Amino acid sequence: MFKEFRDFINRGNVLDLSVAVIIGAAFGKIVSSLTDDIIMPIIGKLFGGLDFSSYFIALGPIPEKLQGSTDYAALKKAGVPLLGYGEFITQAVNFAILAFIIFLLVRAANKAFSRAADAADPADVVLLREIRDLLQKGKSSNP
Repeated sequence: MFKEFRDFINRGNVLDLSVAVIIGAAFGKIVSSLTDDIIMPIIGKLFGGLDFSSYFIALGPIPEKLQGSTDYAALKKAGVPLLGYGEFITQAVNFAILAFIIFLLVRAANKAFSRAADAADPADVVLLREIRDLLQKGKSSNP
C-alpha cells in the first residue's frame, strides 16, 4: 500500500494540483482584498455610503450591550444568529470578479497556445504535406 501511495504522489499530476491549490488560495486572497478594500468602498460611495457588511437580519435576541449595533462581526462573535445577506452580496461580487479574471486568464492561455500551434512547422513536416497533397492530386486526376 505504501508503494502505491508513493507511486501516486510521484505522478506529476499530484504535484501540479498541489501547486495550483496553493496559488489559487493566494489568488483568492488578492481578489478578496480587491473586493473588500477597493471595489466595495467605491460601490458604497456611489450609492451614498452604502456598507454591505452592515446588512443583516437578526434571527435571535441581541445582548443588551449590543442593542442598536450594526456591527455584523461583533454581533456574530456574541453568538447572535444572523442572516448576513450583505456579506453574501460581498462574497457574490468576490466570486464574479474571480470568475471573470480566471476567464480572462484561460482566454489568454488559449490564444497563446493556438499561436504556438500556428507557428511555422518544421521543414520535414511541410515537405510531407506537399508530398501528400501531390499524391492526392494525382489520384484525383487518374480515373
